[in-house]
Amino acid sequence: MPRKSAPIQPFNVVVVGQQGRLAHEAVIFAASLRAMSPDFTGRLIVAEPQPGPRWSKDPSIRNDDLRGLLADLGAEIVPFENRHFGESYPFGNKIEMLGALPKGEAFVFFDTDTLITGDLMSVPFDFDRPTASLRREGTWPQPQLYGPDYSGLWKSLYDKFGLDFDSSLDLTQPDDYWRRYLYFNAGFFFYRCPHEFGARFLDYARAIRDTPPVELCAQSFDPWLDQIALPLVIHSLGGGRDTLPEGLIDGEVSCHYRLLPLLYARESDRAVEVLEAVTAPNRIKKVLKNYDPIKRMIYQGRGAKARALFDRENLPRKEQAIRNQLKKNGYWMR
Repeated sequence: MPRKSAPIQPFNVVVVGQQGRLAHEAVIFAASLRAMSPDFTGRLIVAEPQPGPRWSKDPSIRNDDLRGLLADLGAEIVPFENRHFGESYPFGNKIEMLGALPKGEAFVFFDTDTLITGDLMSVPFDFDRPTASLRREGTWPQPQLYGPDYSGLWKSLYDKFGLDFDSSLDLTQPDDYWRRYLYFNAGFFFYRCPHEFGARFLDYARAIRDTPPVELCAQSFDPWLDQIALPLVIHSLGGGRDTLPEGLIDGEVSCHYRLLPLLYARESDRAVEVLEAVTAPNRIKKVLKNYDPIKRMIYQGRGAKARALFDRENLPRKEQAIRNQLKKNGYWMR
């Protein structure tokens, strides 16, 4: 287990919760945080999108039992409005909600489909040097036959925002290989002020969407827009890929499982143990079992059966192959 280092500055933890899967995942996240990080004293915030013209249906958490359980777990539901994204690009929630968080207070954002599996207070966050998840695949960009290559595509964005491209490169990786370029999964990130981070994130994301460089004319921004803008934001704020020790986030302390079938298929025994332990208490089970995928995967044992299909020491390299195997055997749920 990771050793505790010198005390770090206080920080808040935030996830986005809305009606449906995300609200139920937020309960699991909160329960795991309380169980595994009992010394965490910051605010646990569930940022909640509000109904408005950018949603065809009310996205807020309308289930009183869910709201009550989140409160019992010490979570504060903080509303925010979608002025730029919403239903057309729900990943934009993690951008727009930052403006509703306490200004000037350090924060760590996690996707709701994350399980806390260790002591979050043992992670030596440097809130002046942000980073994000390196557990990712080379999903963007997709260079075309006649160019530009990876360097040309990424450099066009750094040039657009007046950023130094060369200092962002990982020179241990080959030229024109996706890992050479700063690219994150947006499943977690942190900084000293959510307003400063959020304003830049929003500016960059909107500029990429609305006035992209000509070099990106053949590239798709949906659903990758947040992950295209994020490395530019982090680089501009003095962060990078190496500001946290390896093996803590997306390792001993947290698990970004994405969907329950994927958790059972590929994650560690420790992650499964934590999941099943924190969802076992009756007050939690009573609420979570009303969501069918959770009821079937956790409480009716389908997760264990799905897990038996895979050898964790010899998993397919691509996530899509795992998804296909789960679908083939009837264990794919979301």
